[in-house]
Formats: sequence, structure tokens, C-alpha cells
Amino acid sequence: MRLLLIEDSKRLQTALAVGLRRSGWAVDVCGDGEEGLWLAESNEYDVIVLDLMLPKIDGLTVLQRLRAQGRNTHILILTAKDTVEDRVRGLQLGADDYLIKPFAFAELLARTQALARRAYGVKRPRLAIGDLVLDTAARTVVRAGAAIPLAPREYALLELLARRRGEVVSRTEIEEHIYDERAQPMSNVVDAAVYALRRKIGRPGASSLIQTRRGMGYILQEAPACGPSEES
Repeated sequence: MRLLLIEDSKRLQTALAVGLRRSGWAVDVCGDGEEGLWLAESNEYDVIVLDLMLPKIDGLTVLQRLRAQGRNTHILILTAKDTVEDRVRGLQLGADDYLIKPFAFAELLARTQALARRAYGVKRPRLAIGDLVLDTAARTVVRAGAAIPLAPREYALLELLARRRGEVVSRTEIEEHIYDERAQPMSNVVDAAVYALRRKIGRPGASSLIQTRRGMGYILQEAPACGPSEES
């Protein structure tokens, strides 16, 4: 999942970006409202974490402009202002959630995960495709009762496909959602990532849950009872 962090405090920016990336998020980071607005207009994000007190353009103005453009990305506001009036104004302008500074990272992570689930119309943290089960809160994967350890980026890829189950997800969409601004993915990186993930979640003798749609992308769906699957 891809997240935009707009925060002018370098210390907090670095700490949050490191924690979120370790938790499987692809994170783009900026320190002022002008650049944040441009990034939010130029890319698709699952969640935006937006500080209110920003240089150049303040957070409420960024929020207001994004909503005026019809952008529905879920936005979590960070603020040191804890009055009811401040929170009400942000929510009225279109914020989805509020977090008052200082806060625990675990709470920020839980709130961003909840917003990501809401973005895909999912309330429960558990996603099941046949005998494959993802717990998006604990970020664990089990198939047929056996735990499957995945690296953060592998998990992010699987969660994206699981949230879009039954839909073809293009290579471009995968690149945009699991690689952040620091990464320079090579042309075959998505194919290699899908191949590695297939091997980890596969079962001997069973059709692959991840199938290729040539020239289009990949689709995750419950494997048919019999018959070959396309795995190129």
C-alpha cells in the first residue's frame, strides 16, 4: 500500500517514514504543503498523513483543495491543536481521521491500516481467498493452517492483490503501490516479485492463486479445482 506523509518536522518525518516502511508501506515524504499538494495531485495514494502546520500552504488548505478537486483519498490529519473546534473544522472540510500530537506510532499505524481497509470497502482486517488468509492488522499470512513468512514488500504485493481479488491489477499499478519515491524499479521487477510470491504461497499440486493476464497484469482468485494456470 502507498502512503504520502506531509510533515515539516524532519525528526518526526524520518521516524514515521522508517516505521511505516518497516511495516510494509511504500512511503513518499515531503515537508511543505505546496509539494504535498503537487504529489497528491500527481499520484494515487491509499492514505495521506497530513500535518496542519506546514510552510507555504497549510494543511487545511491542502485538504480543502484536494476535496474540491473531487479526490477521495483517505486523509489522516496530524495536529498539535487539540480543541474540539479545530477537529470539527478539519472533519467538515473532508478529513477522515485525526491524531493529536504527541501520539504512539502503534496508534498511527493502526489508523492508517484502518483507512486503507476503508478505501477498499473492507471493514474486517481478515481477507480470505480459499484457504489463504491475510490478517491485515497483524500483517500475517496463513495458508491451509500454515504460517507463511513474507518480507514487507512481498506482503504489500499480496495485500494489494487480495484487496483487488477477482480484478486484473496492471504492472504499473503494482509499481505505484509497492515502490516509493526512493525506489527505481527495473522493467522486470514486478514479474520477479510475483514469481517469488507465487512460490511462497503456492501448494504442491495446486493451481496458482496468482494468475497472469498477458499484456494486462495479474489477478488473485481462488484456484480452480483442476486445470492448469498461466504463470508466465
